[in-house]
Amino acid sequence: MKSTTRGTFAAVITCVAAAVATPAVAADSVPVVVPLQGAEQALDMEMPKVSGTVPLVKPGSPDGPQYVEGRLLPDRALPQVPVTAGLPELDLRAPLPRVLGDTFDHLSTTTPDSTMRTQTPGASLDAPLTAPRPELLGLPAPKLPEAGLLAPALQGAPGASLDVAPGL
Repeated sequence: MKSTTRGTFAAVITCVAAAVATPAVAADSVPVVVPLQGAEQALDMEMPKVSGTVPLVKPGSPDGPQYVEGRLLPDRALPQVPVTAGLPELDLRAPLPRVLGDTFDHLSTTTPDSTMRTQTPGASLDAPLTAPRPELLGLPAPKLPEAGLLAPALQGAPGASLDVAPGL
């Protein structure tokens, strides 16, 4: 093998090894830009500028069933699953036809990225029998069945701003 071939081969191996060793980074959101520059040039007028982000949903690990003494079935038989995501971020800048006077000619609306935390509904069930009882020679006694629904939860603090100003 020639020395130039060996050098090229070593460079390729080094690049592949560096690419494999670099870990992938997970993004929280995906940026989105609405391309209106072509319409702006074709119509010869100022078009709105729209951009934002679309958040990615990240499911969490559910709280597993909890065993309670005296019950045949565990508590939270259908566990709640926590899910974390964000509200979409939006940035809109649009021209105004001087409706509010000569000094205000642009409208700007922004919604900042805000995190939303949710939990899916869950269920808690119990069988219509008690645990084995010594006074009944180890047999269970009948009882009324129990069923409960764990309500879903939503937590977050969304916000937005609206500005009217000259030449944004």
